[in-house]
Amino acid sequence: MPRFSHRVLVPELMDTEPCGSDTFRACLVDLSKVNRLTLAYRPTLAFLRQAARRLPPGRPLRLLDVGGGYGDTLRQLDRWAARRGIALDMTSVDLSPWSRTAGETAAATRTPIRFVTANIFDHVPDAPPDVVISSLFTHHLEDRDVVRFLRWMERHATLGWFVNDLHRHPVPYWFFRYFSQAMRWHRFVRHDGPVSIGRAFTRQDWQRMLAEAGLRPSDATIRWWMPFRYGITRFKPGPAA
Repeated sequence: MPRFSHRVLVPELMDTEPCGSDTFRACLVDLSKVNRLTLAYRPTLAFLRQAARRLPPGRPLRLLDVGGGYGDTLRQLDRWAARRGIALDMTSVDLSPWSRTAGETAAATRTPIRFVTANIFDHVPDAPPDVVISSLFTHHLEDRDVVRFLRWMERHATLGWFVNDLHRHPVPYWFFRYFSQAMRWHRFVRHDGPVSIGRAFTRQDWQRMLAEAGLRPSDATIRWWMPFRYGITRFKPGPAA
């Protein structure tokens, strides 16, 4: 059991256990179910609503999703944007080649998703993204790499960026541990869910890492979302390039 006063970096099975594409896809499909039940898309949708108001007219919003996995977050964003007549240009970058395989075999979206297999720190976007987003990605990183990622987003995003990740707390830890077993989700999900919460963050963690990345308290907003997650919002001054 983690000590919730600090991050406990226990390895996650989906990061370390060798498996085939079918096993990995089954894990991602169940993760998308978890995301729906836990309202995981809501913070990112709120960010997209803000970003769309800042977009210069005449072109799609260039959106880069880091650690995009199955592409389910981008699919939700595309459905939201389609209802409002907002055009998107969507790219998902993920380290696992099985994420691309799973994402490309999922249901088609109005806007095609460009799936890229790469380490984000080695990835150079073809065109500068307006916004960079991530959901349930940063807890996979050690603190120094979270800081590195914040700097990467600050360097590449022309309009702003958003991090959506878990709040380290005993309530979601114990709830998910038993609920995931009752739901009989994929064994990776049952194992990695509580581990992810133990690897996750508090407000103080985010304040410290943002400062280490060179950002002032006024540069980014840290907001707590129910149930037990944080959204970190950064918009740069001025229009997108």
